[in-house]
Amino acid sequence: MKKLSVIALVAVGLLATSCNKEKSAENAATAQEQAVAESKGEVLPVDTATSVVNWKAFHKGGMAPRWGTLMVKSGDLSIENGNVAAGNFVIDMNSLKVDPASVTEKDKKPADLEAHLKNPDFFDTAKNPTSEFKITNVADLTNAPADAVAGANKTVSGNLTLSGKTMNVTFPAKVDVTESSASIQAKFTVNRADWGIKFGTSEADPAEWMISKDIEIAVDVKAKK
Repeated sequence: MKKLSVIALVAVGLLATSCNKEKSAENAATAQEQAVAESKGEVLPVDTATSVVNWKAFHKGGMAPRWGTLMVKSGDLSIENGNVAAGNFVIDMNSLKVDPASVTEKDKKPADLEAHLKNPDFFDTAKNPTSEFKITNVADLTNAPADAVAGANKTVSGNLTLSGKTMNVTFPAKVDVTESSASIQAKFTVNRADWGIKFGTSEADPAEWMISKDIEIAVDVKAKK
């Protein structure tokens, strides 16, 4: 396991688990890139000081979990008739942090894990310093899945760009709109290989294959006047 060790484990991505019994979020429906929703109505800037993306990762079987954060760099949400109609947010991939509490091995350091995530094996942040999510549709949600974020009331679809590749994802979310603010909270799981992040996915190498391909992303984006 010298090649990936626990360092490669984290590189799986942003909140991941290995099988259904370990996931804390449903798999998002994934499709090809779609037309972005038109920005209309009142446009509120994203509050970058309070918005965040959380991630977590495991070896298969749920072993040696790692987790951390990514900061939101910019974005906005469009409000029309009291609902979020469109929006986007940009994630600063160089802001990626590993929570020290998730690194329990004495010979492992959070800084080493962060560096591996940022190198060409995974997100190659020198080449792709940002990721982005652009809303393509927001619809009412009647029956939220049991593992959806608490209070989920909408189904959100959007184009998610990771490592330079864009795919459309659909997931349940809690969307709140007031007279002066709007927010989107969600958690969902995707397969990192769909975005070409394939390090550690080869079954030809048992050591690498022990890394989960699932990525679970937890989003908390707030916008205000």
